[in-house]
Amino acid sequence: MRTLYVVTHPEATHHVEGRVGGWYGSELTPKGLKAADQVGAALAARIPRSESIELFSSDLRRTTQTAAAISTHLGIEPVFDPRLREKSYGVAEGKPQAWLDERFRTPPPVGKRLRHDEGIDGAETMHVFATRIYESMEEILERQCSHQIISTHGGVLTFAAAAFLRLPIDALGHMRLRARPGTITVLREDDYFHNRSLIELGTIPQ
Repeated sequence: MRTLYVVTHPEATHHVEGRVGGWYGSELTPKGLKAADQVGAALAARIPRSESIELFSSDLRRTTQTAAAISTHLGIEPVFDPRLREKSYGVAEGKPQAWLDERFRTPPPVGKRLRHDEGIDGAETMHVFATRIYESMEEILERQCSHQIISTHGGVLTFAAAAFLRLPIDALGHMRLRARPGTITVLREDDYFHNRSLIELGTIPQ
């Protein structure tokens, strides 16, 4: 049986400053660092130390800090992968959220929503974003491991979960999973039928 834990990084400075995240180099706030430690403790309480465990992380500062907290509790070193970064918002990154809101072109209600041009120079389309997440997930899931943890971003959650569930990218035009920062989403593949399920969405560590 394989269990995948997708951790959305806790509160970061771009959250409290009202800035666009994306690939912007924000870091966890003191509140976020405390929450990351709680995530690590919660995972350590869930996962038997006798079983195989792997930890993967986006290489942006706020997720590497989250991974470091998890690593402290589980005693495993993270593998950093830039493909697990949040969606790039190009020139908008680090700017006030209002700047992006004024220029953002919302996707059409029908049609090729994932390939929609949002009107921001340098920004990824959702399809490009999803494709790199799927590429990373394919490599992660090829590995034989009972428990795999991914420290990443809120926008990545949908595509990481969908890749695990083997949903085609082009079927995701209207699908989004939402979870609060600093939460754990759990997916599992059973060892009999090899069915894959979403078990928990955005669980707050206790």
